[in-house]
This record gives sequence, C-alpha cells and structure tokens, in this order.
Amino acid sequence: MKQISKELRKHALYLSHKCQDGNLQSVFSCLDIVWVLYDKIMNWSPETARDDNRDFFIISKGQATLALYPVLIEKGYFTMDEIAPEIGNFNSRYCIQTDLTKFDGGIENNAGSLGHGLPFATGIANANKIKKSSSNVYVLCGDGEFCEGTMWESCIFASAKKLDNLCVIIDDNNSVGAMVDMGDMKQKLETFNFDVRVVDGHDTEEIEKVFNQLKTMKNGKPKAVIAKTVRGFGSKTMTEHDIWFHKSPNAEELELLSKEVELA
Repeated sequence: MKQISKELRKHALYLSHKCQDGNLQSVFSCLDIVWVLYDKIMNWSPETARDDNRDFFIISKGQATLALYPVLIEKGYFTMDEIAPEIGNFNSRYCIQTDLTKFDGGIENNAGSLGHGLPFATGIANANKIKKSSSNVYVLCGDGEFCEGTMWESCIFASAKKLDNLCVIIDDNNSVGAMVDMGDMKQKLETFNFDVRVVDGHDTEEIEKVFNQLKTMKNGKPKAVIAKTVRGFGSKTMTEHDIWFHKSPNAEELELLSKEVELA
C-alpha cells in the first residue's frame, strides 16, 4: 500500500479516536478514491474552493466524512491542529458528518440520512449545465444507498437532462450484499443510460486512469464508477471484525491499528 494511503488512514484513525465516533470500515474502503479525486482529477485547490468553475465533490455516504478530512488536511485546506481538538465537540464545525453551514468553502454539502447526496449532486450538475460551467460534479455513494428510491429518481433525472458533467461513484464494499441482492449494478445503471466503469477501488493508478477517461467523454450520458472495495481495507483487524463498522479506537487500539496500517 502506498505511503500516502497509509498516512490518510492513520489520520482517520486519530480523528476517530479524538471524537470517539466513526464508521472506520466505511472510511477505509473509500479513502483511496477520495484521495485520487482531489490529488489527480478534480479542478480544485484550497485557493479555488469557492470558484464558480471548480469541480464539486459531494459526499452522499456521510458516514465516511472521516475520509474527507484527512484528504483536505493533505491538500492544505485544514490542519490537523485545527481539527483534532474540536472534532465531534458540541457546536464544533468539524462534525462526524459534513455540515455545509459551518464552512465557507471546502465542504459542499450536508450529510445525514442516506439517499440525499445524489439528488443534491444532480441539482448542481443541472445548474452548471444551464450556466454552461466547465465544472464536473463527483458524488460518492454507498452500495447500500441504492436501496433508497431517491437514488433511482436522481438517475432518471440525470439521464433525462443528459448530465455528462455528473459522475456517480459507488463504494461497493458489499455492505448490503449479505442482506439484499442488488443484482447487476452495472447493468442497472446502463439501463438508465449511464456510461459505467468498474474498477478496483484500492488501485489508485486504475482509479486515476478511469476518471481521466470519463472526464473527456461529453456524450450526453451521466457517468458512474463502481469501485470494488473492502471494508476496513488496510487493517487486518478491521477487515476481520465487523464491530469496526461503527466503533472508534481507544488509545491502545489506536496504536495497534496504526501499526497494522503502516505494515500493510
């Protein structure tokens, strides 16, 4: 595993420890995707975080907000010293799920109930189409979110409006597969006239290649990337024990998990 992926995971562990909350399995499954977007793909920087033509990142699977903060730290938008003392505190702007109202840039949406981020993203993409903006909209969703009707309503809208500036990223970590058979997600999205790619969600070079391919395709079709991932990827303990779906590490566990990540 690349060193930057290890550092991001260790940051996420530390922030989870500080706020005594977090869905770390979900965070670890999507961290590589979020990093590639911010580091290699999106037209975004701390200096252009409010520019009208910036690319937008919408985090629909809000339980994975702890994947976003470490990336924004690495990109220089926040510092660990800013976030760590406050995260999760009452009235802190550094919430365990994103809160747009507490920031002037950097955070694009509120995240709470699942199924809300994709409708929000399609609205931004449609508005940008009307304004003839060059920006693209990337929205990170969980596989389980597609049990929500709002997700498919958004897909209908995106297809009808030919939102080829929209890219839906599905963190397919099989969180719902044991309960509900969702069938062939690629086939379903293609039926909605999406241009779909399937990638290894932990292979940063493959992720970058696919996003770059899709970014150049202005064919009237919304885009979708199905990222095959592993819950807790990078930590043997978290991949083997589902208690880490919603658990934060104490001091001893923080040390153990950080060592696992470093040695992965």
